[in-house]
Amino acid sequence: MVSVLQTSLGLLKSQLSRKIVTSIFLSLAAIELVVFIPSYHQRRVDKLKELEAISEEVLLTLKANVMAEMLSAELLAEVQASLSPDTIILGAALYDIQGELVDSFGEAPTLLAPTGGLTSIKRLLTASGTRYDVAWPSRQFQGQYVLVIRHDATSVRRYMVQYSIGIFLIVILISAFVTLVTIFMLERMLINPLLLLRDDLCQAAEAVHQPQLAKFKSLKQSRQDELGEVIRAFASMFGQISQEVQERQQAEAALRSEQEKSETLLRNVLPVAIANQLKNDPSNRMAIASRFEHVTILFADIVGFTQLAAKTAPTKLVCQLNDIFSVFDALAERHGLEKIKTIGDAYMVVGGVPAPMENHAEAVMAMAIDMQVAVKHYDVQLRIGINTGPVVAGVIGKKKFSYDLWGDAVNIASRMESHGVAARIQVSAETHGLLKGKFQFEDRGCIEIKGRGQAHAYLWVPSVVDVGAVAVNRRLKGGN
Repeated sequence: MVSVLQTSLGLLKSQLSRKIVTSIFLSLAAIELVVFIPSYHQRRVDKLKELEAISEEVLLTLKANVMAEMLSAELLAEVQASLSPDTIILGAALYDIQGELVDSFGEAPTLLAPTGGLTSIKRLLTASGTRYDVAWPSRQFQGQYVLVIRHDATSVRRYMVQYSIGIFLIVILISAFVTLVTIFMLERMLINPLLLLRDDLCQAAEAVHQPQLAKFKSLKQSRQDELGEVIRAFASMFGQISQEVQERQQAEAALRSEQEKSETLLRNVLPVAIANQLKNDPSNRMAIASRFEHVTILFADIVGFTQLAAKTAPTKLVCQLNDIFSVFDALAERHGLEKIKTIGDAYMVVGGVPAPMENHAEAVMAMAIDMQVAVKHYDVQLRIGINTGPVVAGVIGKKKFSYDLWGDAVNIASRMESHGVAARIQVSAETHGLLKGKFQFEDRGCIEIKGRGQAHAYLWVPSVVDVGAVAVNRRLKGGN
C-alpha cells in the first residue's frame, strides 16, 4: 500500500496528472459542498426546533394560567418560577392583542409582537447565532396574548460548528480517497503508457538515423484500446520514416561519392581555380576567359615517337607514355605550374596561369631541366621549346571542357620545340632575357619560324651549377 501511494504521489510530477487530479478533487469537493449546504440548513432548523420543544412547556403553563383567568401581571411570574436553573430560556415577553407589552422577565427578546395579534409562529435567530426568539400566536391564548420567548442558542451554534468540521473532514477524506483511486487507475491505464510513449518519442529522434530498428518500451504492452492504436500507429510511422531516412542517407552518400568523383575529374581536366569557378557558376562558362601579359609556355615532344610506336605493342606503348607523362604531371605540380594538355606525344605546360607568378620563367626552366633528367630512365629523348609573352586563357567546349591558351606567344613556344634539338632545351629571346645570368645558354642565332620569319633562339647548356640550382629548388619545394 505504501509503495502504491509513493508511486501514485510520484505521478503528481507530471503536469497532466496534476491537472487531472486537481480537476477530480475540486469536482468532488464542489459536489459535496452542494450537498452539504442544504443539509447544513436543515440540520440547524432541526436543532432550533428542539429548542422550541423545550419552550412548549412554558407555553402549556401559560395557557393553563390564562384558562384559569389568572391576572395578566401574574402570568409570567408563574412561568418564571417553574423554570429550572439550567434552562435555556433566557427571557420572555407577553403582549396583548394590540401589541402592548403586558409583562416580561429575563433578557428582552428582539422579536416584537405586531399590532392585531399573530396568526402563526414567528421565529428569529440573531446575527451572532447565540439567541433564538420564538413568537407564539394569539390563538394559543384564546386570542388574548402573544408570547415571545428568548432561547439560548449557543449549544446549537457549537453543534453546527462541530457538524461543519465533521462534514468538511468527511468531504476531504472522500475526495482524497477517490482521487488516490483515480490516480492509481490513471497510472496503470494512461499515465505510465503516455510516459513510455514520451520516452519512445525522444528516443525516436535519435534512433531514426540509425540502421537498426529501435526497441520501444511502449510496444511491450499489449493494449486493445485507443491508446494502443496510437502506440501502434507511432511504431508504424517510425518504421516508414526510418526506412525513408536510411534510403535518403544512402542516396545522399552515393550522390556525394559521385559528386566527389566528378569534382576530382573536373580538377584533373581543368586548373583548380577554374574548376571551382565553373562548379560554383556552371551557367557562366563563357565568362571564364582572361588575358595574361607575362607567362612562360613550354612544349615538349618525344623524339622518334612515331618510329617507336611502330615497333612497340600498343599496350606497352600507352603504359610507357602514361608513366612519362605522370612524371611530368608530378613535376608540374612540384614547380607550381599548370599542365594545359597533351597531344599525342607532345606535352604543354605554362607558368603564370591561371594565377600570376613572378618567377614563371625560372620555374618553367627548372621543370624543363627535370624533364630532361627524368626521361633518361625511359631510354627516350625529349625536345623542349620555351617562350615568354602575353596569352589569352579560357574554357572551351560544351560537353568535354578544355582549358587552353591562345596567342602568338603560344605559337612561338611551339616553334621553339619543333625547331629545337633532340635532348636539348631551346628558349626564345624573350625567355632568354629573363633567364640570362641564372642559367647558361649558347646563342643559336636566328632560325626560320613559320609565319614569323627569323627569330633568335638559345639552347640551354647543361652545367653543374644549373643542375645543382634545380636540385636545391626541388628540395626547398618538398621534392625528392
